[in-house]
Amino acid sequence: MKWVEAKGVPVIVYEPVLESVHFFGSAVVNDLDRFKAEEDVIVANRLTEELADVSEKVFTRDLFGNN
Repeated sequence: MKWVEAKGVPVIVYEPVLESVHFFGSAVVNDLDRFKAEEDVIVANRLTEELADVSEKVFTRDLFGNN
C-alpha cells in the first residue's frame, strides 16, 4: 500500500467490519457494491465469487481461484 501511495495513486481499503474511516492513512469503504463501482483496479489476495462481476478490475496472484 505504501509503495502504491508513494507513486501518487490513492488507495482505498475495503473492509466490512472495520469501523474506522482510515487504515494506515488510506480511506476505508465498508460497502462492497460501492467499492466495486468506484475503483478502477482491485488488488485482492484471492479471486472470490463476490468479485466475479468485476474480474476485469481484479489483480491477484490467486492462479487457480481457490488459494
